[in-house]
Amino acid sequence: MIRADSRPVQGRTFFATLLPIRDINPGRTTPIVTVGLIAACLTVFFVFQSFDSPGAEVAFLYRRAAISCEITTGAPLTPAQIESGSCEQAGGAPVFPGKSPYLAIVVSMFLHGGLAHLFFNMWFLWIFGNNVEDAFGHVGYLALYLTGGVVATLVFVVLNVGSTVPLIGASGAIAAILGAYAVLFPAHRVLSLLGWIFVPLPAALFLGIWFVLQFGLGGTGTAWEAHVGGFLFGLIVATTLRGRLLRRVSAVGP
Repeated sequence: MIRADSRPVQGRTFFATLLPIRDINPGRTTPIVTVGLIAACLTVFFVFQSFDSPGAEVAFLYRRAAISCEITTGAPLTPAQIESGSCEQAGGAPVFPGKSPYLAIVVSMFLHGGLAHLFFNMWFLWIFGNNVEDAFGHVGYLALYLTGGVVATLVFVVLNVGSTVPLIGASGAIAAILGAYAVLFPAHRVLSLLGWIFVPLPAALFLGIWFVLQFGLGGTGTAWEAHVGGFLFGLIVATTLRGRLLRRVSAVGP
């Protein structure tokens, strides 16, 4: 996920130093939920986030995206809060009085800050999502994705209570998928691009490196707290259900 006040750098900084090309772990079922989520994000970006001016884009994000201040207060931002960037300046009527701060948490998972941000998120979801969908089943996988996205956002909110900046992106939810993958398929190889070198890395190592890199994204505008929160959520859920999930994978055959 990214903070919408610094979108131009986000798609690149999130994954620039570590890019998976493919995993050597064939899927066992048709990943209909993964495909559906990718289609939904693409549709939202190209249909609903197509703007004629930067001003229209900013207004759209303040109207639709999750914002820490709104979630903690339960009320949409006022003009004074937006202009000052402070949650404490609460004078005046809300700019978007009909906005639901809590519904915006889910909406934000389908919004992106640019083509690079969208591409890298969807690429990670495509590579790692199908195997986790095999393990959780279609309904369980969707529940993991959506709940992981909510948890990731709430972790960011807890650590950034007064932020008035829109929070957008699917990466908090995708981080939950990555955490689950690390538990369920740690030894499977991920062909990875490190700098300019292609290296087959065990998934546990690849995702471990990815996780550590998140702590270096402070100050870039990337909501690293959401990535960490989502990853740990997926890891905990998959660890708790690991035996049952691996039996499901074995049951569907190679």
